Amino acid sequence: MGAVAQKRLVHRLDLERLLLKVEPHRSPKAFLEQYTVPVGVASEMLSIAAYTNDDIIGKAVVDLGCGTGRLAIGAAFLGAREAVGIDIDRSAVRKAKENAESLDLMDKLSWIAGDIALLRGRFDTVLQNPPFGVQRRTADRGFLLKALEVAPVVYSLHKGGESNRAFIKRFIEANEGKVTSVFQMRLDVPRMFKFHTKRRHQVNVDLYRIERVEGKQ
Repeated sequence: MGAVAQKRLVHRLDLERLLLKVEPHRSPKAFLEQYTVPVGVASEMLSIAAYTNDDIIGKAVVDLGCGTGRLAIGAAFLGAREAVGIDIDRSAVRKAKENAESLDLMDKLSWIAGDIALLRGRFDTVLQNPPFGVQRRTADRGFLLKALEVAPVVYSLHKGGESNRAFIKRFIEANEGKVTSVFQMRLDVPRMFKFHTKRRHQVNVDLYRIERVEGKQ
C-alpha cells in the first residue's frame, strides 16, 4: 500500500469485514482475561484513532496484549507505517501471525511473544484492550504504565462506570498522562468460561484517548 493509498478513507464496512476474518483465540485463559475485542468495538476504536485524531495513518503503532491481533491488523489495514503486537501467550501470538499471513499484511506487522514489561522502543500510538483487573486486581495498571512509557498517545479500553472512570483519570494524571477524550461503548462478551452463566453478557466500557504530558519521558 503506497503513501497515496494510505491516506484513503477506508469504509467502516470494509474494515469490519477484514476484522471478522481475524480468528479469535482457540483456547482463551480466564486468568489472563483473554476476551477478543468484538468487531464493532474494534472498528469504532480504530476509526476514532485513524480518522478523528490522525493517530494511525503513517504512524508506528503497538498493540499491548494483542491476543490474536485484531487491533494491530486493523491498524496495518488502515495505513499504519508499522504495527507491532505483543502478548505473553505464545499460542495467541502464533494465531495472530497466522491471521496476518492469511490477510496478506505481514509486511507491516511484527509479533512478539513475551511480557509487555520487557518491551523496549518508541512508538507513536498504543492501542490496547487490557485486562480489566477482574481476575487479577490492578492488572490494567501495568498496561497503562507501559503504554505511557512507549508512546505519546494511547487508546485503552476499560470497564465503564463513573467511579472507575474517576479512578482511571486520577491514575493516569498521577503517572504523567492526561485523558483527552472518553468514548462510551458496549462490549458483548459471549459465554467462554465455566463461571459464565449467560450465553452473552454486555459490559459497558470506556475507550480512553490519553496523551503523555509534554516534556515527560
